[in-house]
This record gives sequence, structure tokens and C-alpha cells, in this order.
Amino acid sequence: MASSLVLPSPSSASTSYSTPLFSSSRSFLTHKSFVPKRTRLRTSVNCDISEPVNGKPHVPIINDGTLPKFLQASRLQNSVSRNNNRLKIFTGTANPSLSQEIAWYMGFELGKVKIKRFADGEIYVQLQESVRGSDVYLVQSTCPPANENLMELLVMIDACRRASAKTITAVIPYFGYARADRKASRESIGAKLVANLITEAGADRVLACDLHSGQSMGYFDIPVDHVYCQPVVLDYLASKKILSDDLVVVSPDVGGVARARAFAKKLSDAPLAIVDKRRHGHNVAEVMNLIGDVKGKVAVMVDDMIDTAGTIAKGAALLHQEGAREVYACCTHAVFSPPAIERLSSGLFQEVIVTNTIPAIEKNCFPQLTVLSVANLLGETIWRVHDDCSVSSIFQ
Repeated sequence: MASSLVLPSPSSASTSYSTPLFSSSRSFLTHKSFVPKRTRLRTSVNCDISEPVNGKPHVPIINDGTLPKFLQASRLQNSVSRNNNRLKIFTGTANPSLSQEIAWYMGFELGKVKIKRFADGEIYVQLQESVRGSDVYLVQSTCPPANENLMELLVMIDACRRASAKTITAVIPYFGYARADRKASRESIGAKLVANLITEAGADRVLACDLHSGQSMGYFDIPVDHVYCQPVVLDYLASKKILSDDLVVVSPDVGGVARARAFAKKLSDAPLAIVDKRRHGHNVAEVMNLIGDVKGKVAVMVDDMIDTAGTIAKGAALLHQEGAREVYACCTHAVFSPPAIERLSSGLFQEVIVTNTIPAIEKNCFPQLTVLSVANLLGETIWRVHDDCSVSSIFQ
């Protein structure tokens, strides 16, 4: 049976919006608003949850239309004619809603592609339009089911290569094998293997969000653009108006110190704390102690992903024991393998803030969850890659 992707028309909604911005000057956070000339192409999508959080009703936001200051591009004012441009965007079946939002930001329609699975599980891909001489961007996360989505990406790349695409860029919001980045004892380095597969399939460039470790970029023999999603989370935190004296950024493990330090620097050099843990096996963590002071403060835990939530939940419990007033969890990739939902919704967290690099599903919704869209960030990055402009300047 063919996989059917039912996507709404971008012309079906038109709404103006305001945007929260943040400033990392002496004052911690400031909140401003603006109304751009161009109207929104999509309204907000909320999960229907009526349970209160701390006495106030709250629902997760899939895409609230916020646009950080660094993404206020002049191209927002004018839609691009797809017929006069050699840039084309196609989506796999892993995260079609994110792909559609990226296309709307860029003023495009998604390319037409037929994807189906045969009775024995084999994947069939056929492009429904010409890509000869075009710069093609394939948006596909390797989220669960990881192997299915990875194979689908490889087949899509091969289809574009054989259709004479000029360049092929694999846009991978979530690179699922990034954790297999080193050899301990008779283990495979899965990240290198997947990098080789993507390269040999015919990709010319990879665009990925918040890789688990920076060395994964070196596994590719083709250019890799690493997109940091911190600005999206920081912009949302600006709306919280948390006082700088009350804030402390917490790394849930020693390996995430560099990530947490960079996050804290953006928040007016907020103090840093580190949870020291000892891991006895995959997806099993044991918290030992805390380095830093969190007593009476609002703790913001920062990580690249939440899988089973064992690490971050035990870390949050330790923070409460050490006197933290509130605990927020921030991550880019919401893998949410069981029993993550039970741990995250147990009352340890004031709010769990994630992005939509992995599609949000209804069964994973809970009152404290907030999902932010990275579509505008990815769309702007694609534009800059296509226009041969600097990508790193977005995050400076």
C-alpha cells in the first residue's frame, strides 16, 4: 500500500502574528513584539489537554508562529515562484508536517513524490516531477522506526541522483545513529556507517540539527551544516521573564557541559551546575551528586535529546532535593521511548520544552509538554546554503 501524505494547502490560512524576542544584554530577558507585513501561512495546532499545571491550564504548542529576530529575512515579504527557481524540496514519510512548514516559510510547495511499501516491506520511491539540473533538498528524520526511515532516505537520494538532480542535500532534523559515535569494546561505530551509506547513496551535503556529538560531522566525506536549535528554545524562554538572579542552567551529565555552557552564555552568563552520574548500561543511569548551587533557583536542564528520560528525571529529582524552586527541561529531540512519558509527567518538571525535529504524536502529549517548531530555522538555513551565504552567522 502507498503511504498517503495528506497536507493542507498553504493558501488555506492567513493570520498575522506577533513575535517574542530576547536580548542577552545586561538585563536578562526582554519581550518585544512586531507584526511583519507578510501574514502567516498556518495557524497554531494545539493538543487538546484540559488538565491544569500549577493551577493554570496549559496545552502544548506545535507551531505558534514565533519568528526569532535573527530570522527576519527580507524574503519573508515575498513569496517565491516555484516555476522560476531550481530549488525543490521533497519530504519522506517520517515528518511531513515539519517539511510542509519549511516549504511554507520558503514560499514553496513540496515536490511531488510517490512513496509506498510493498507487501514484503520493501520501499518504493518515484519522483512525480522532473528534478534534472535542480538543487534538491530531501527532508527526512531518522526517528522511530529508525531503520525504516533511514532506508527511505537512502532510496530517495538514489532516486534523485538517477533523475539527474544537480545537487542533493539530505536535511536530517534528527540523526538517529549519532549516539553510536565511538568504539568501546567490539562495538560498531554506527554513526560512521550511516554517514558512509548516505554519502554512497549520492548525497552532496547533509544538514542536521543538534548532533549528539560534534565529531559525527567528521564521519561524513561531504559537507555537513550543523544547525543549532538553541535560539528557538531561548526565544521561547524569553516569554517566561525569569530573573537572571533566579536562573541556573544545569547539564544532566558531564558530557553535556559544553552544550549547557553555551546555553548559559546566551542567558547573560547564567551560572552553571552539573549532575554527576554513573551509567551502568544503555538507557540506565544513576545520579551520584550535584556540582553547583541550585538552592532557591529556577533550574533549566539542557540536553540534546530525551529518550527514556532516566537521566533527566533522576537529575530533576536531585535538583529538588538540593532545594531548586522550579525545574525546566529543554531538549531538541523528543525521542520519548517508554517509560519517558510517565517520568516526565510525574510532577518533577514545571515544563518540558522540546522541538518538532521528531513528530509529536497524541499519545506522547502531557500537560507539561511544549513543542516548538524549528521549521523557520531550517527554512532559513536551506536558503542560506542555496544562496552560498554564511550559516554560522545565524547563531552568532
